[in-house]
Amino acid sequence: MIEIVGVRFNNRGKVYYFDPAGHKMTLGDNVIVETSKGLEYGECAQENHEVEDSAVVQPLRPVVRIATTADKQSYQAGKDKEQDALDYCQKKIVEFGLDMKLVNVEYGFEGNKILFFFTSEGRVDFRELVKDLASQFRARIELRQIGVRDEAKMLGGLGVCGKVFCCSQFLTDFHPVSIKMAKTQGLSLNPTKISGTCGRLMCCLKYEEAAYEDLVKKAPKSDAFVETPSGKGSVISVNLLRGNAKVRLEDGLDTTLKTFTFDELDVLGGKGRRQEYIAAKAEGRLEEAGFKPTPPPEPKQVFDSLNPGTTEKQRRSSPPHRRDSHSGNRNNSEQRKPKPPSQPHAERLAKDAEKTMKPNRPQPLEGAQKKQHIKRRRGGRGKPK
Repeated sequence: MIEIVGVRFNNRGKVYYFDPAGHKMTLGDNVIVETSKGLEYGECAQENHEVEDSAVVQPLRPVVRIATTADKQSYQAGKDKEQDALDYCQKKIVEFGLDMKLVNVEYGFEGNKILFFFTSEGRVDFRELVKDLASQFRARIELRQIGVRDEAKMLGGLGVCGKVFCCSQFLTDFHPVSIKMAKTQGLSLNPTKISGTCGRLMCCLKYEEAAYEDLVKKAPKSDAFVETPSGKGSVISVNLLRGNAKVRLEDGLDTTLKTFTFDELDVLGGKGRRQEYIAAKAEGRLEEAGFKPTPPPEPKQVFDSLNPGTTEKQRRSSPPHRRDSHSGNRNNSEQRKPKPPSQPHAERLAKDAEKTMKPNRPQPLEGAQKKQHIKRRRGGRGKPK
């Protein structure tokens, strides 16, 4: 075991281990530490504690001292010069016509080094720019090319979730993120919806990848041919978080989608197995093809298939004549006598029945009407001689 203290630089990024060298520090204390680049100004992120020797990269550099008031003033003076250096460098980039985007500037604690961070799609020849900056600031100039993720980490901002970027808040390293993670989690593959502000895939896709991979092992694939308590069917959709799948049954007259848990499903195969089942069912050789016949559904299942979404409590509370119509028992319905119709309604029914019984024929003519009818048929002539 070895005693160490954790130090973070610029209030972001990775925590580095240093030898406390007899100093007792608390969280938030500013310290001066020795690095490969010289003395650096940092903040205590982890108090004195012991870790395994394998967790430390040797040689372990020491903490020089706890920052004094003069150290804080020197550090702040360097911070005040960064904006002027950024503006001057940006003007020179435009003057030299370089294809690069300046992101940030950092002054060294001792003031003898200035670090410029930039992004670019390709290689940039900035030798003339370095000479100009060195003659202007009289310090050692270093230009470092970074990626778009590092740019987002330095500048910070808000993501699509409304929170501060993970990379600028707590992430210390960038883990590889692939489009396969979005497919596994059932997310939209639209790049605008799964990409962060930096233009790369969101880092948060990595957080739940292990949990989704464990769920996918238990879940059937879409379009899989499965055996369910209600018969055989094909999987239409899968909900990994709820642990269930929607299945379209192939047996019987029930073509509605039913939901089953993963434990209730037995995967028989894919689309090819479904075609084999349909062909064997049409030829009547299910057992020869290796399929077990589906048992007939119980009366309760028949009722539920005719009335999808009806619970047992609703079925019991339904009127007797409706319940008897589904169960096939018509004894109670036969004993129920219909109510006699009201008087106006009975008269209307009688008239309708009389019209249907008597054909719609013309009434016989009598007297003068009969004589005029005969005369018209003869063309106005009188009685034939």
